[in-house]
Amino acid sequence: MSTTSDALGWARSAGGATPDRVRRLARTTWRGREQDPRWVRPTLLGLLAATAVLYLVGLSASGWANPFYAAAAQAGSRSWEAWFFGSSDASNAITVDKPPAALWITGLSVRLFGLSSWSVLVPQALEGVAAVGLLYATVRRRTSPATGLIAGFLLATTPVATLMFRFNNPDALLVLLMVAATWGVLKAVDTGRARFLVWAGVFVGLGFLAKQLQVFLVLPGLGLAYLWAAPHPLGRRVLHLLRAAAALLLSAGWWVAVVELVPSSWRPYVGGSQDDSFLSLTFGYNGFGRLTGDETGSVGAGNGWGETGIARMFDSEFGGNISWLLPAAFALAAVGFVLTRRSARADTRRAAYLAWSGWLVVTFVAFSFMSGIIHPYYTVALAPAVAAIVALGTTDLWRRRSSRWALPVLAVVVAATAGWAFILLGRSAEFLPWLRWVVLVAGVVGTAALAAAAFVRGPGTARRLSGAGAVAAAVAVLAGPVSYSVQTAATPHTGAIVSAGPSSSGAFAMGGGRGGPGGGQFSSMFTQGRTPGGGTAPGTGFAPGPQNPFGTGSRAGRTGGSTGGFAGGRGGGGGGLLGATTPGAALTSLLEADAGQFRWVAATTGSNNAAGYQLATQEPVMAVGGFNGTDPSPTLEQFQAYVAAGDIHYYVVSRSMASTRTGGSDTAAQIAAWVEETFTATTVDGTTVYDLTGGQAQASVTSAT
Repeated sequence: MSTTSDALGWARSAGGATPDRVRRLARTTWRGREQDPRWVRPTLLGLLAATAVLYLVGLSASGWANPFYAAAAQAGSRSWEAWFFGSSDASNAITVDKPPAALWITGLSVRLFGLSSWSVLVPQALEGVAAVGLLYATVRRRTSPATGLIAGFLLATTPVATLMFRFNNPDALLVLLMVAATWGVLKAVDTGRARFLVWAGVFVGLGFLAKQLQVFLVLPGLGLAYLWAAPHPLGRRVLHLLRAAAALLLSAGWWVAVVELVPSSWRPYVGGSQDDSFLSLTFGYNGFGRLTGDETGSVGAGNGWGETGIARMFDSEFGGNISWLLPAAFALAAVGFVLTRRSARADTRRAAYLAWSGWLVVTFVAFSFMSGIIHPYYTVALAPAVAAIVALGTTDLWRRRSSRWALPVLAVVVAATAGWAFILLGRSAEFLPWLRWVVLVAGVVGTAALAAAAFVRGPGTARRLSGAGAVAAAVAVLAGPVSYSVQTAATPHTGAIVSAGPSSSGAFAMGGGRGGPGGGQFSSMFTQGRTPGGGTAPGTGFAPGPQNPFGTGSRAGRTGGSTGGFAGGRGGGGGGLLGATTPGAALTSLLEADAGQFRWVAATTGSNNAAGYQLATQEPVMAVGGFNGTDPSPTLEQFQAYVAAGDIHYYVVSRSMASTRTGGSDTAAQIAAWVEETFTATTVDGTTVYDLTGGQAQASVTSAT
């Protein structure tokens, strides 16, 4: 009896305590730190909620976004081996040309929730919200909640950040991990606890597994910040950095070791490499080749990726994505170092300027002068540093507004930023043409009011002037990037190369997503012979054929269905080099028939071409030659062996174009030629298909509906 009473008493006690604990947790969540003003936590939660709305609303309008990575996520949801290695297909023919950390997240999402646009894209949106929250937490340390909130808002509304956190490229996870590494370093400086520095090393290592060497661009700034400002003797600081380096190597190296040590016959081919080595992919195609332009197997040789130089981040292709606050960031970084020049060595504010400025300068220089592959969306890696520096510098100047020099300096920064926004908005003449004049007027008013506030007599007048100037300055500085971010969120983006904001005059037509005007060298390299609608122009010499899978010669004048162009589209036929089409119903049904009897329902040149068919059928499709169609995988002999074993059902002729390539294997062309000579061609939905189980026969074109 007593046991029963004790049990009932415990249950009543637990039942009474649980609501109290829930109420305390809710109160703490809403109230935040006791020392913070009451408005801080609700404002932070509002910022995160607004960021989630910006990144999530209408997300499915982009469909698969980047089909290349969506197909890999689908493959990972069907095969743990494909998930681990980052394979393009569930039968593990070849991997994507990046390490798989980002695909581990999307692959699990698809496995849990099924294949859909939402399951593919929501993880990136949530990573964006997390990055905003973590940037707030990182910046507010030893500054103020307002500074952190400004930094979070600036990151959330950077146009390229809005683009990438609504897209399924690895950049979303990369940015989150870069911010996390900076959080670890600055917390280690602040607290003196080396374990946070070790965690920073772990985050950088995981960032390597997201996008390889790009994550290392933050290391000089982070290393210098800790080496300069950590509250320890120099020898111990060096030892701590070595421990962090060991954590980095372990957190990234375990997966690299598995890939390098496992026999190649036991794993998929390393996509993007020419020798099936992840190390050569790291230091070549995805590494130093990006800096020098020496990327064997790539496309866009010469200056096909645009002119290099200090002005690149401000040009028509990159400017609208990232450069709105770049001039302000550089100016305010200089201001920050001036303000902290007499601080103690271990001053945490100067450490923050060192970390964020090192990130900004190294990344800016690398992107400005790299001669290899570069796309506008890469600049999302600059966004957290820009946001943090602008927030730190602005609030530092504002706190010193009683000094005669602080507000005039801030006024100059506002004037330069508003003037640059006026120029950027002028490049998109059809997008809210009135907005640039609002920005200009607000910039003039804000500049004048801030400058005047430093010299007027009477604290009340100065306070009113500075307040009015701050409001006008905020409109001038933020209206452009915020409007571009909203426009980006409201616009579907698809394909391998996407860009934020509305079309800009003079920008290259670099792919699906925003329909910018053509005219750039990069665009013309891949679109000669195409009609405006994306079809093949008769008689141009660029129509694709199985003997020439890149469509550069032998089948001149041949026509078919719409090809989708350079970055893909919709309609019959294969996708472009950097985009995938949605196959028609007849072709999809053909590939799905008896799919369970084959290791691959089809093979085609190029990963994006394969992705379209794989996403339509949810069955493995072999990407011959990998992303660019230039990887030596499979070899002709291997492909013939697969066919002889009955592993591949169909070969689908691709319509990708790459008129300029930097070497690489011609295995894909050899396979296409052998298929054409050996098997009978059938046209389905405007696409040429070969049944590889039909035995050898002279090729003859028939028609199927």
